[in-house]
Amino acid sequence: VAKPKWPPFDKERREAIICEGAGVADLWEFSNPRLEDNRILTEEVIDWLFPGNPWLCCGVSMHHFDTRRRDDWRGHLHQQQHIVPSQMTAKTGTTKAGVISAHTLDNTGPRRFLVVEFDDGTLDEQAGILLHLSALAPLVCVVHSGNKSLHGWFYVHGLLEAKVLRFFRYSVSLGADSALWTRSQFARMPDGQRDNGHRQRVHFLNLKPLEQNQL
Repeated sequence: VAKPKWPPFDKERREAIICEGAGVADLWEFSNPRLEDNRILTEEVIDWLFPGNPWLCCGVSMHHFDTRRRDDWRGHLHQQQHIVPSQMTAKTGTTKAGVISAHTLDNTGPRRFLVVEFDDGTLDEQAGILLHLSALAPLVCVVHSGNKSLHGWFYVHGLLEAKVLRFFRYSVSLGADSALWTRSQFARMPDGQRDNGHRQRVHFLNLKPLEQNQL
């Protein structure tokens, strides 16, 4: 499958959005449930994002990962750095090179979440852009990378791929990392642990879109 052609960076549009002044404090303010304590929320958040007992591909690094049933991951998710933001269809699949692996496009299921990440700008600027994008698609979770970026999880299950692509192309024009378009691409584990020891804190939750769909 040919990779989409991504639009050029629209600096003027991005700066106009940033000038609206929303930031990280607004993410916390709009979060429902409100994140008011310091508990590690990994297990709860994954239960909300992936109800039932689906196959999930998670890893402590890009090279050390596994695909297991959600219940088999229980108690271990806070130690993981990465997760594929869609459920998997089987424990293993076949890579393009013909190798059997737990992390392949072949065993990644339909797109459930699309993750939007920005590598540049302050956290407040990134938060403002994610809140702007939340008017176009349901933002259900925002995760700090443990370094310099925020990851916004948008719920896109069941939407036409053309509509999702249009949304993501706009995100890329605002500076989002286009690599996360690939369904099997790892994203940061909500409240997981980065390889530098930092916690990948959850800054925002919005469970309403998930409750409405019960999927």
